[in-house]
Amino acid sequence: MDASMYRYFKPGLIHFMAYPKCMGGTDESIVETVRAIARDDYFTAIELSWIKDDAARAQVKKIVTDAGLTVRYGAQPRLLTTGLNINDVDEAGRLKALKTLKEGIDEAYELGAKGFAFLSGKYTEENKDAAYDALVRSTRELCAYAAQKDGMRVALEVFDYDVDKCSLIGPADLAAKFAAEVRETCPNFGLMVDLSHLPLLHESARESLLPVKDYIIHAHLGNAVDPKLDRAAPGYGDQHPRFGFPGGCNGVPEMVEFLRVLLEIGFLNTENPPVVSFEVKPFGDEEPELVIANAKRTLNEAWAAL
Repeated sequence: MDASMYRYFKPGLIHFMAYPKCMGGTDESIVETVRAIARDDYFTAIELSWIKDDAARAQVKKIVTDAGLTVRYGAQPRLLTTGLNINDVDEAGRLKALKTLKEGIDEAYELGAKGFAFLSGKYTEENKDAAYDALVRSTRELCAYAAQKDGMRVALEVFDYDVDKCSLIGPADLAAKFAAEVRETCPNFGLMVDLSHLPLLHESARESLLPVKDYIIHAHLGNAVDPKLDRAAPGYGDQHPRFGFPGGCNGVPEMVEFLRVLLEIGFLNTENPPVVSFEVKPFGDEEPELVIANAKRTLNEAWAAL
């Protein structure tokens, strides 16, 4: 692609994945690691999550504002680190998850985020229908709440259903059904797709993206270890290892195809460029800055090859 990628999307970075110590919302390095991203003009967007200290949150808000970064908020850590399930068939559990996500919407608004993301929870085949109904109900409540915050958009991220996170949403056909049902009453709702989840979903880029093309509002770029390998393999599961990681499924060719399909369906566009963020996490003693540089090189090569 000869045209600059900045015409078609806003390259972003998920702060709490690149610096996983920050995922709990309390690490003292939150402010300085956000500052490091803000100083890197490769990125025009950043994805933040909970920051429990009021003073630190205020500092982060000033940093991203001064740097002119587009902000998105990922509430996944609010669920994944606490064991809460937004499609819990136990109503008390569902309401606890709903409460923390609404608090996340408040925090997202405070940070200047225009978009909010979450994920569905675990399920069993026996309670799948009840879990689906609970998810629809919860998502509608979240969308109504977010709409009061300057029309904040809400994205459900599509995760694996049988490898690691084992989330209800899920395979492309079910994701499309769910999105269509919620969108009927919630125009601020959409789906988030993730290159790193495609191998875990056992889907190609076209199989994963085309059924949900009308609902995609956000995308991630990342890698995953081949789910056909032994579960003891380093980086196995939903771990978002760097590109080039041993046993990894995604590299430049896979990113090219993912971006090509996103272009074809009009998600990547010059009129209203969306946020497309790296979701990469250091493994073992890897340095975050090197993993980030790796991701930037991979995207540069992929965009040039389009």
